Amino acid sequence: MHHEAPLYEFLGLTFNLANVLMITVTCVIVFIIAVAATRNLSMKPTGMQNFLEWVVDFVKGIIKSNMDWKTGGRFHLLGITLIMYIFVANMLGLPFSIVVDGKLWWKSPTADPVITLTLAIMVVALTHYYGIKLRGFGEYAKGFVSPMWILFPLKLIEEFANTLTLGLRLYGNIYAGEILLALLTSGLATGVGGTIAAIIPTIAWQAFSIFVGAIQAFIFTMLTMVYMAHKVSHDH
Repeated sequence: MHHEAPLYEFLGLTFNLANVLMITVTCVIVFIIAVAATRNLSMKPTGMQNFLEWVVDFVKGIIKSNMDWKTGGRFHLLGITLIMYIFVANMLGLPFSIVVDGKLWWKSPTADPVITLTLAIMVVALTHYYGIKLRGFGEYAKGFVSPMWILFPLKLIEEFANTLTLGLRLYGNIYAGEILLALLTSGLATGVGGTIAAIIPTIAWQAFSIFVGAIQAFIFTMLTMVYMAHKVSHDH
């Protein structure tokens, strides 16, 4: 069940080559989807264009449910990128995993806490950046001491907790799904009878994992816009 990660040291830094590979694969797939959906645009969308326009409208709805569009429109592309990237990343490890010489090369990149926490840190950092940019440093800083100074440590703890839970929630759900799939295929699929017995629960769990992967992409994007709204809106 446990496989080592293919690690490589360069200039004193250690890189997980599997993470590098899967991040690259995810980016390429999202790029191909975007190009395929916008290559031949028409007034009556069909196929991939219709799918992408649905994603665009869906993310727009998420933003408008948290802040006014005049402010939130600038985060539309961020939301589209996040939901597509995370969904594709969640799906990559579901069909199969590839292990070479005891090292796990093919998996969902979001099944690694380093990846999900990096995404979470990036999102939280962006909320602070846009909070200062849109509200000014003075007004933004008041949010950490309002309505009283004694709340400042609690606000710092909240920022840390938001970052941690945002990343670990995504990691935990995707990692658990892959572990259970591995248990089903390796634990049940022993011999002809075991293989047959493993087919139905494996297919059922893969279908459920697709649902969970889609929900987690939605939740991550939704929470991103919630955190962003709290930082950039003057009424928060």
